[in-house]
Amino acid sequence: MRRILSILLENEPGALSRIVGLFSQRAYNIDSLTVGTTDDQTLSRITITTHGDDRVVEQITKQVNKLVDVLKVQDLTEVQHIERELLLVKVYARDENMRAAITRIADVYQGSIIDMGKQSYTLQLLSSSEKIESFLDLLRHESDIIELVRSGAVGIGRGDKALRA
Repeated sequence: MRRILSILLENEPGALSRIVGLFSQRAYNIDSLTVGTTDDQTLSRITITTHGDDRVVEQITKQVNKLVDVLKVQDLTEVQHIERELLLVKVYARDENMRAAITRIADVYQGSIIDMGKQSYTLQLLSSSEKIESFLDLLRHESDIIELVRSGAVGIGRGDKALRA
């Protein structure tokens, strides 16, 4: 089962490597990882997407919580949350028919064309991981993908509650 962990930790050198090392030592795969500072510059938030059953995720959460720099861990998949991922994708757009098809797909998915070359478009989409996969499936049907980069998921719980130290 896909899980999204949100980790609040002190913004200190080596804190990220200790968390990644913990996953690596225990042979847990990280599907995506994003990290950035919070409104408090002394704190960072890491969002990790991984796969595992309840037992595995509980074990990961307990082990991450034991790390010195970690203040709080939340499994976002267990609460109502908002999740987004950024996609940048460059596709061939050789002729008018292909360009029109790519533009229609971008419009339907509320994506945008952020760069145009002589034979290529670069598109941007900010959405859920599932919607991004669907978008990519359609693009692959209409054109060849030249290059693709994804940010990895970031998430936040819904409502008034916050992940705070």
